[in-house]
Amino acid sequence: MQHDIELWLTPEQTFNEQSVQRAVAQALGVKLSDISQVKLLKRAIDGRSRIPKYWLRLRVWINETPLPESPIKIDYQYVANRPSVVIIGAGPAGLFAALRLIELGLKPIVLERGKTVRDRRRDLAAINKQHIVNPNSNYCFGEGGAGTYSDGKLYTRSNKRGNIQQVLDTFVYHGASPDILVETHPHIGTNKLPQIIEAMRQSILQCGGEIFFNTQVSDFVVKNNAIQGVITANGDVIAAQQVILATGHSSRDIFELLHQKGILIEAKSFAMGVRVEHPQVLIDQLQYKCDLRGDYLPPAAYSWVEQANGRGVYSFCMCPGGIIAPCATAPGEVVTNGWSPSRRNNPFANSGIVVSIEAQDLQPFAQYGALAGIKLQAAVEQAAWAAGGKTQTAPAQRLMDFLNNKLSSSLPACSYVPGIESVMLKNEVLPSYIWQRLQQGFKQYGQKAKPYLTNEAVVVGVESRTSSPIRIPRDHKTMQHLQISGLYPIGEGAGYAGGIVSAAMDGIRCADCIAVVLE
Repeated sequence: MQHDIELWLTPEQTFNEQSVQRAVAQALGVKLSDISQVKLLKRAIDGRSRIPKYWLRLRVWINETPLPESPIKIDYQYVANRPSVVIIGAGPAGLFAALRLIELGLKPIVLERGKTVRDRRRDLAAINKQHIVNPNSNYCFGEGGAGTYSDGKLYTRSNKRGNIQQVLDTFVYHGASPDILVETHPHIGTNKLPQIIEAMRQSILQCGGEIFFNTQVSDFVVKNNAIQGVITANGDVIAAQQVILATGHSSRDIFELLHQKGILIEAKSFAMGVRVEHPQVLIDQLQYKCDLRGDYLPPAAYSWVEQANGRGVYSFCMCPGGIIAPCATAPGEVVTNGWSPSRRNNPFANSGIVVSIEAQDLQPFAQYGALAGIKLQAAVEQAAWAAGGKTQTAPAQRLMDFLNNKLSSSLPACSYVPGIESVMLKNEVLPSYIWQRLQQGFKQYGQKAKPYLTNEAVVVGVESRTSSPIRIPRDHKTMQHLQISGLYPIGEGAGYAGGIVSAAMDGIRCADCIAVVLE
């Protein structure tokens, strides 16, 4: 007989198979010897009480041997001679669109401005150690997109946008740990994701798809409001009547190109702020309410939302046991983001803390129309670059000094490899509508969460690429651009996703829409 049950267990019980089986036997009122098998379906940690516990959803077989599980199988076809679709961008939206097209019997031709996931590492080393930014190969651009070297978090609230299980299964098929299928907040880790991305590339190539790296699209060929192809930076013309635009949230040249050509784009809401970094042990104490976390609890994370002067101030992309990374995409700017390795075993915890940007903030850039948000981002990033010494050194303050408008006389150790420089973030880097609300949000959360407010924490500027400030409008059903038929704007860059999983689901759905057109 089969039962699905839920249990609350201590961390020590959760990771001891015999303890789990004893708890199952007690919950079902059966003998331990009657339990044939216990399968974990979902697992989540709850650190809200004085004693943290795990919630488990389990499938239990009593006096019955379950059938052996089959490995995940995906029916990828050979598509070398099938109708082709051009995909611009090899981030999660583009890669998952390509893989889904292959399932549907269509040939993807992927054009990626950056390098392979392995070759990107040299450019990441250059920005970290030599402060050299390659505009086409960095933390945002290259095979796998921004998510490859910024963590691989797979949690999303976009349950209605597509099949999350399909995305997770695809990751496991290409080498991800099956643990992502059971964790409530699955995470692959920057150290493991590149190999998975390489496996996805091999699937595309082995099935007859094509991928071209170091291939930047510089123009679109449009006739009678229909896409006819694309032109690359080296002058090649690639004919195509179906083009997927999956270029990511930092492809400012693409947004500017669309704007120049009169192809409709719109301003979209976004947020900007800073990265704050604490010693991980302080966040563990805050969340687990104990001095030492122990061996059975993961490094603690946090999430918060406050209202400050009528706007949201909230944590974004929190990275327990993580590292702050330099994510500029052009010389003359400083941009920060965060990532964690799979074990999340670094001594620091960092998170973006950001403020919602509203239309009134964009008034100084109104002359740029839909591009006003990009111009605001660039202005703040350039201010951070100048304040940090015109290198990738980031401007920073101790947290309490930031709240008290005091220049830090010294700065704590920080995971940001290019280094940090003591700077008054107020006004010198951040406009008043951002720093004032950040101060208020920090204070409000800190009153409820101790020891969050401490000068052992450091505020690092700037976190400016939380999402695209642009939306490229499309038809809800067909996913084609409202003005240009055959052009499919998808993912974060088009304003329709907010992370790896939602971008992947958007790519899958787009492939399904194209298959209907080409059938």
